[in-house]
Amino acid sequence: MERVAQLAADLQANVEKVLVGKEDQVSLAVLCLLAGGHALIEDVPGVGKTTMAKALARTIGGRFERIQFTPDLLPSDVLGINIYDPKASGFHFRPGPVFSNVLLADEVNRANPKTQSALLESMEERQVTLDGVTHPLPSPFIVLATQNPVEFAGTFPLPEAQLDRFSVRISLGYLPARAEVEMLDRFNGADPLAELAAVTDAESLAAAHAAISDIHVADQVKTYIVRLVGATRDHSELSLGASPRASIALFRLSQARAAAHGRDFVLPDDVKALAAAVLAHRLLFKPSAEMRGATPETLIRQILEREPVPQSTKRA
Repeated sequence: MERVAQLAADLQANVEKVLVGKEDQVSLAVLCLLAGGHALIEDVPGVGKTTMAKALARTIGGRFERIQFTPDLLPSDVLGINIYDPKASGFHFRPGPVFSNVLLADEVNRANPKTQSALLESMEERQVTLDGVTHPLPSPFIVLATQNPVEFAGTFPLPEAQLDRFSVRISLGYLPARAEVEMLDRFNGADPLAELAAVTDAESLAAAHAAISDIHVADQVKTYIVRLVGATRDHSELSLGASPRASIALFRLSQARAAAHGRDFVLPDDVKALAAAVLAHRLLFKPSAEMRGATPETLIRQILEREPVPQSTKRA
């Protein structure tokens, strides 16, 4: 756990060489990486969404690919294509950019639904099936997607099935004035992103992921996770609650948070700290609740206040 905790600290410190004043958001992204999940980085233009994704990718090394999603992008531009070879009198597979360790899907909501759906199998099953043949993706495989939630011209909203495949949603927000001044100093005359070096590699990240999967989660904490997620499914203000996939994501990210803090067991505080980031983007409000100004974060906070917190969480 000491090695995993040190790796988490190194990852965060390296990304913060580029991204100023966003410690909590960077920490959440690092936990997502360690847990083997996918992250949706969503906010208004110009706050550093793509910069954050690039910094994370460069920090962990491995093969990095970026796709600029546009309305005319085709599924083959993402997955790859079978090409006929006249010399061999047959087809051979030319892999697309999805065959990478880190895939940056920039402005993912600008692609049409057919192209967006090309990522579904890749994100969930770590494989691509084309013309009846299944091609495994490299390990680890992480999708970092960005989208702008306030600009709707030429965009296609992500369907619930794809949103559910993102372990967390991260919103950066604007910087405090002092942090923005520091940002200007860092970018004065040089681009810190261009000088950013990797602090780990794909193999070390996969080893950390394996170690995190051994983190102890007491039965009471597992039940606590299921109660929190289940409370969204029969809530009077929601037409769609969180799925069992959300329970798995909250479980794995809680393990990663425990390891990043040097513990070999999960605390209820780990679950509570991650609940909003894991669950909020999966909830669909009824129109009447939206008209009243209800927000996912407020609803999740109410659920956390209502559900009793377990006491015994350490290994027996």
